[in-house]
Amino acid sequence: MKPTARINGVVKDDHHHHQHKAINGPTNPMVTPLLTDLYQFTMAYAYWKAGKHNDRAVFDLYFRRNPFGGEYTVFAGLEECIRFIANFRLSQDEIDFVRECLSPTCEDGFFDYLGGINCSDVEVYAIAEGSVVFPKVPLMRIEGPVAVVQLLETPFVNLINFASLVTTNAARHRFVAGKNKLLLEFGLRRAQGPDGGVGASRYCYMGGFDATSNCAAGKLFGIPLRGTHSHAFVSSFTGPDEITERSLKSQDGSRVCKDFVDLTQVWLEKLKRLSSSAGVFGETNQSELAAFVSYALAFPDNFLALVDTYDVMRSGIPNFCAVALALNDMGYKAKGIRLDSGDLAYLSCEARKFFHTIEKEFHITGFGKINVTASNDLNEETLDALNKQGHEVDSFGIGTNLVTCFAQPALGCVFKLVEINNQPRIKLSEDISKVSIPCKKRSFRLYGKEGYALVDIMSGENEPPPKEGQRILCRHPFNESKRAYVVPQHVEDLMKCYWPGSADKAREELPTLEQIRNHCMKQLDQMRTDHMRILNPTPYKVSVSAKLYEFIHFLWLNEAPVGELQ
Repeated sequence: MKPTARINGVVKDDHHHHQHKAINGPTNPMVTPLLTDLYQFTMAYAYWKAGKHNDRAVFDLYFRRNPFGGEYTVFAGLEECIRFIANFRLSQDEIDFVRECLSPTCEDGFFDYLGGINCSDVEVYAIAEGSVVFPKVPLMRIEGPVAVVQLLETPFVNLINFASLVTTNAARHRFVAGKNKLLLEFGLRRAQGPDGGVGASRYCYMGGFDATSNCAAGKLFGIPLRGTHSHAFVSSFTGPDEITERSLKSQDGSRVCKDFVDLTQVWLEKLKRLSSSAGVFGETNQSELAAFVSYALAFPDNFLALVDTYDVMRSGIPNFCAVALALNDMGYKAKGIRLDSGDLAYLSCEARKFFHTIEKEFHITGFGKINVTASNDLNEETLDALNKQGHEVDSFGIGTNLVTCFAQPALGCVFKLVEINNQPRIKLSEDISKVSIPCKKRSFRLYGKEGYALVDIMSGENEPPPKEGQRILCRHPFNESKRAYVVPQHVEDLMKCYWPGSADKAREELPTLEQIRNHCMKQLDQMRTDHMRILNPTPYKVSVSAKLYEFIHFLWLNEAPVGELQ
């Protein structure tokens, strides 16, 4: 038995005993019923004044074009939408503010009405968060009293747009980097404000990153944290004399090295004599060495050094290796290096060679495989270029380009009325891509023989769904000549109920972030690579059933005014 659901603080127990965990409010306290556009309140008043506010409306939330010049998008932000409506209530304070904003002619009855609304009469159907999605297909279908659903429009679109954009951006970076690299999100300092930063960390993790530098996101969402030290730490040291407490206990606690600084210097001399390192370095920077030693004394079991403060190959790498070898004597294994400037392909390869030389010369197993992390204005293009040049980087720290979605700042999600009081509605435009697809719909993903998704198809709610092994005609919604027969090997119903309102229906439980991330990885694996590639990806087909096609065009002709030529 699951605990009972709380809707607006009311425990709800319905006949089928679909009992659910209470849903917490939105993660961000700024997400309130006032986080909406003024015109949602002016419309609500006009609906109310006309006695239309309880008309049953169906809206679709979808987007028109895939971002970043790609042919797929990852849907994210659903959980925050559900948290928002599960706790939707206007406080007296908020109602007073709305009263101040609207015309003094507005009647008091409206403000009493606002005080009584919640989302117990709203139904939300949606595609699972973390799914790969495509233009025109509804990500969410929201049904309820028209005035209430309009108040949800802006917050919903706000919660979905950036979340889906960042998750898609992260998934694209993961695709280019490959599955076996560690991807670290380091974007907080350059993000669009605190919420852009915390949201980005969550959705980058969802899209396939492994960890974040952002502590707030670590605490809120349980995302693994990563981070070592900066250039400031290295340049804050002036020399080894600064280090007063020099002793280090061995990893197993059995012995103590009285002077760890000395041990490091001994190793540095041995490295200088290494035959193969002839001409690589002479005197290394001693203040850098002091910083590395200090950091190693603080974190002997987690020593990762930033090696580009003065000179990577002449100072950073040999200093790091000296400290790593001294740690090794004491039973610890150094974690690796971080490169933050210069030619990352070349430097990573040179560093790797040096590590292998040390492994061979001093017989230290595994030293050649030590981790190389790179960070420095990385993006999809630079990752792709590194792959083409050949590199030895194991982990990438990516910030600005990832979290700000530098390549494209917004995803164009829209929220359109498709039905009111069981009457299908259409929005026309001279721009075909802006014509809405009317009716309360269902969406299905049809899979082919190889197990890949072939096409998404939308049909009217009451049409029989596509069946496995049965031939179905898929039509382009607007282009008469584009159509194809498909015999699906597997049919996936994309829309599930995430908020039943007062309807007696089972509701999907909200998955954990980890579960959404796994779902996302699995979904991306099921995509044909030609839809995923960076250059000229193949567009994925989105279609409508023959019946819906006929209906769209019937409604179009019906609603479009006929001109008269004189």
